[in-house]
Amino acid sequence: MAEFEHLDVERVGDVARITMNRPETHNSMNRAMASELRTLTMNLYDDDSRCIVLTGTEDIFNTGADLSVLSGGPDDARTLRKIASNLHRAIENLVRTPKPVVTGVNGIAAGGGFGLALSGDIVVLSVDARLEFAYPRIGLTGDGGSTYFLPHLVGLRRAKEIALLDEPIAPEEAVEMGLVTEVADDFDARLAELAADLADGPTRAYGATKHLLTRGLGRDLPAQMASETDTIARMAETRDYERGLAAFFGEDEPEFEGR
Repeated sequence: MAEFEHLDVERVGDVARITMNRPETHNSMNRAMASELRTLTMNLYDDDSRCIVLTGTEDIFNTGADLSVLSGGPDDARTLRKIASNLHRAIENLVRTPKPVVTGVNGIAAGGGFGLALSGDIVVLSVDARLEFAYPRIGLTGDGGSTYFLPHLVGLRRAKEIALLDEPIAPEEAVEMGLVTEVADDFDARLAELAADLADGPTRAYGATKHLLTRGLGRDLPAQMASETDTIARMAETRDYERGLAAFFGEDEPEFEGR
């Protein structure tokens, strides 16, 4: 894999693991890091990996835009636009990629890092993690998909509470709200276990299911069921379906190939 200045990339079997690595700035996002994340997620979009993991280094997930590069005036608009645009393309890539994405929130996720955390299909928090919307503190509005994910995940009323009151959200509270999937005591082991399990699954079916669920938010029932019909028929043409059905009527667990 290509090397990046602010991202560490590791391939473990069929799992591609991205670690955001700017600990000296609390893994905040400058223009270079946002651009790298866009490029890397595009490279991984349809490569032969079967699961993507995104996490941070040194007990920090991501704290949003690097405020040290801002001056506090109108000239910052251009910098913020550049960072946000690249971050948003990266998040689109993660949401749309036809394979599972696990975000491992190993510490604080604030600002753009908050939306980035919520972009995972499965979101795992360490016991020391903390989610923060954070934008009102500096007089800005949400980005990183946060204003999309929040109302879809917790409802409009709760989303407004989170965004306007801007109180830190502890791990167990985040689970109760439906913001994240789970909190893991043994974070690294659980993250590796989940990624390996997903990478062993029917990757094409996972990707098609992601697509159906996302599209279903904006469709009426007949349109969604028509898409379900087309998709399940298409999946019946895959090798994984053949293997899965054979295993169902046999004695062994299916060995999916991701195709």
